[in-house]
Amino acid sequence: MTLPAWMRSRWVVVPGLIAVATVAWNVHVAANATGVIEGRVVDAQGRPVAGATVTLFNRSFITNDPRQRTLTDADGYFRFENNDSHAVQLEAERADRGRSERRTVRLWFRAQEHRLAAPLVLTAR
Repeated sequence: MTLPAWMRSRWVVVPGLIAVATVAWNVHVAANATGVIEGRVVDAQGRPVAGATVTLFNRSFITNDPRQRTLTDADGYFRFENNDSHAVQLEAERADRGRSERRTVRLWFRAQEHRLAAPLVLTAR
C-alpha cells in the first residue's frame, strides 16, 4: 500500500517531524525535571572528603548568589534537590583540606537532573 501523494509532501512530512520531536523533547524534560544535582568531593590524592561544605550558586549575568548548601557524606558524595535554575556554579570547602575551584554547570533546561562527571577536588590555598 502506498501513501497518497499529499502525505509524502514536504509540507506534511516536515511539520509532522517537528511535532514528533517537540513532543519527545517535552516528555524527556518532564521525566528529568527533578532539580537533582549530585557529585563527589575528593582531595588532591583522590580520596573522598567527608564533611565538606558544598555550595550551589545561582549564576546570572551579574551575580552568583548562593542558593543551597549541603555537607558531603562519608564517601564524599553530595546531593542538591529542587534546583530550579539552569545555570549554576558549585564550590566545595573544608577548613582543614582547602577549597575547590568553582565549577560552572550549564543545564539544558530548568530543574534538569545532573550528575557531575568529574569530582570537585579540594586543594590547599
